[in-house]
Amino acid sequence: MAATKSQFVFDLSGGHLALDFANTVSYRIEKPTERLAEFRELVRFGDCSGVYPARVVDRLYGRGAQEAELAEIALREAIRLREALFAIFSAIAEGRAAPANGLAVLTVAAQQSASHGRLVEIGKRFEWQWIAMDGYLDSVLWPVTRAAVDLLLSDDLVKVRTCASEKCAWLFLDKTKNHGRRWCDMKTCGNRVKARRHYERVKGE
Repeated sequence: MAATKSQFVFDLSGGHLALDFANTVSYRIEKPTERLAEFRELVRFGDCSGVYPARVVDRLYGRGAQEAELAEIALREAIRLREALFAIFSAIAEGRAAPANGLAVLTVAAQQSASHGRLVEIGKRFEWQWIAMDGYLDSVLWPVTRAAVDLLLSDDLVKVRTCASEKCAWLFLDKTKNHGRRWCDMKTCGNRVKARRHYERVKGE
């Protein structure tokens, strides 16, 4: 993870859009670091995660600068949804009941976002498409919300895990064959924990 906000690259190791969005707080347990500190970062998450095409990103950057007050409201709503998703999926990963207030926040978001989409027939397939994403400052939340609902209703829900690091708490979808994945990212949390254990073992000897 990068040292400064401007250099931070969103980590998509959660393996699912809703979980990646819930992971936009780094080191949640040890020293929470907000990665959606401003509206531009919310748009950039939509860019990095593939939610937005380039033309939408540029337009939303411009609109956010021109409509600062509305952009701030959109950011607050995004963080509210983010915290609801984290509460829901971390509870599920730990075998607890999902919090009712978190489900209520997600339900409202799902009802609102559904009105911005439509079914489109492409060849012999059907796709759900979002309408005029560049016209709404909170449009990144539409696909995030749909992804969250789809995950809750899918068989993959049992694969949701919490990073085993005591400092992290990031969520991820365990797609390994033996369902033995323990870390959000082996290159970061996994190596950090292994290095600490090695140090403690050597020190003890």
